[in-house]
Amino acid sequence: MDRKKIAIIGGGNLGSAIAEGLVFSKIFPNENITITRRKVHLLENFKARGLNVLADNAEAVMNADIILLAVKPYQIIDILIEIKPFLTSNKILVSMVAGISFQTITKETGESVKLFRAMPNTAIAICESMTCLSYPKQSEKSKDDILELFNKLGKTTVINEELMSAATVLGACGIAFALRYLRASMQGGIEIGFSAEVAQFITAQTVRGASELILNSDHHPEQEIDKVTTPRGVTISGLNEMEHKGFSSALIHGLVTSYRKIEHDNK
Repeated sequence: MDRKKIAIIGGGNLGSAIAEGLVFSKIFPNENITITRRKVHLLENFKARGLNVLADNAEAVMNADIILLAVKPYQIIDILIEIKPFLTSNKILVSMVAGISFQTITKETGESVKLFRAMPNTAIAICESMTCLSYPKQSEKSKDDILELFNKLGKTTVINEELMSAATVLGACGIAFALRYLRASMQGGIEIGFSAEVAQFITAQTVRGASELILNSDHHPEQEIDKVTTPRGVTISGLNEMEHKGFSSALIHGLVTSYRKIEHDNK
């Protein structure tokens, strides 16, 4: 993998997070990483670390083995038209554009290019992403390379393409939902006496511990909840009050609303 060259088309929030993760992980030498953006001055921090910073998408694709598309849905058709002449059969194209199907991409690129869809989240910057991956049958022979790439940037699971919109909501939007819980818990911590700094530290480490309990045990969350909810206890009193106020219902409604938004926007 370290002999290959990779190009990130779109140096916005997600593209920059991916670049940070690639630098952090040392999968590729910095000089083998290219990132593009129209306003290249916004990528000076990457240039200073030896990455190739370009405004020309075609040049980036021409010199890359793996191309990661991290652009807005409304931009993708124009960009595919721009880079199509350089998408030879030996290259791998990975789209991280929400709601844009294989069918739509292939219509512009043809079927010779090896194509994947991936939905990481911004924790990819510290190699802690949850990435959902999908690919058509013709890309089967390249799946190990792409799985290796994203597994070094966090955790990866392969899903059917029809679940990519749901993956966007649960995994990518999910970062914001989890952080909103963390913020609310922190605010509560301040109200009961902690400084902001200490409340943030306790809350963040508690959320990390809760996640590791599930990831390392494969237990259902309720199994772990049961361990800290004793009869007439403090924990169950707080949990029941949250449920009375619609905690779980509000979260589920938020997820479903985000999903419907993706589905509506891409009809």
